[in-house]
Amino acid sequence: MEAVARAPIDALRPRRLRRRKPLRFKHGLPGGRLFDVFEDRPLGGRFRAIRRIVTVLAWTLLAIPIQALLLLLPGRPKVVFARVYHAVLCWLIGLRVQVVGQPAAGPTLFVSNHSSWLDVLVLGGVIEACFVAKAEVGTWPLVRTVARLGRTVFVSRSRGRTGSEAGDIKARLAAGDSLILFPEGTSNDGARTLPFRSSFLATAGSARQVQPVSLVYDRLGGLPACRRDRPLFAWYGDMEIGSHFWRLVRRSGARATVVLHQPFAPAEMPDRKAMALATWATVSAGADRLRQNRQAAPLATLLTPQA
Repeated sequence: MEAVARAPIDALRPRRLRRRKPLRFKHGLPGGRLFDVFEDRPLGGRFRAIRRIVTVLAWTLLAIPIQALLLLLPGRPKVVFARVYHAVLCWLIGLRVQVVGQPAAGPTLFVSNHSSWLDVLVLGGVIEACFVAKAEVGTWPLVRTVARLGRTVFVSRSRGRTGSEAGDIKARLAAGDSLILFPEGTSNDGARTLPFRSSFLATAGSARQVQPVSLVYDRLGGLPACRRDRPLFAWYGDMEIGSHFWRLVRRSGARATVVLHQPFAPAEMPDRKAMALATWATVSAGADRLRQNRQAAPLATLLTPQA
């Protein structure tokens, strides 16, 4: 028998690892764009997303004429239906909402952390109030129609219109409406709460009370959400809203938790800077507990917060 010579290292290498061509793996993240996820995810996620998108559009087209009619009528039906509309949207996209605490009664300014366009659906389905949004939202197709029917207050943040926009907010509060404000001024990655800008609270004195709100998306697939899962909910930077919505509606078992902290009277604060710091401390503390998967409870806002 003729012996075949080979390198000593080959004798130690398992036969299954003796490959002529190296293994190559894909480095792409599934769901990175709108149409490239079809080959990377099971068919169930695709069908689920299409079904949810169709039902969301159908519900929105049905709700638009109803809300337009309610705006012509006196009373609070238009406010109640706006809350129902947002709550149904959360249910249609498979987002369960858990609420801790109670919304304050009367003209209230709700201040919340902000990480995504989803915040509008979640808070709009929990609180009977209107939103204060940047003027750019009023130019988005379909979204602008829904926002205007929801009586959203648009602010441009330009120096020339600051006075008139502040007057509009004060008038809405004086008329008995409650408003939802995001004092961070922008969305973020959902892993932290950015400092609140005191300029956003310049009209808080016109409200009967101010109530801090913490909002965190803390479940995905029925399990606690971690830092890796934050981009699925958070919408920031140069993310496209279409692809972001598509990735979200393909998933199941998502949950958002809203903590409504104890309200306080604006007159109890010495100035708006102290109010911005105090409300930020309360909102940030509540959000941190939710991100750590700890049981959250409404917190009292310290009237003399420490920097």
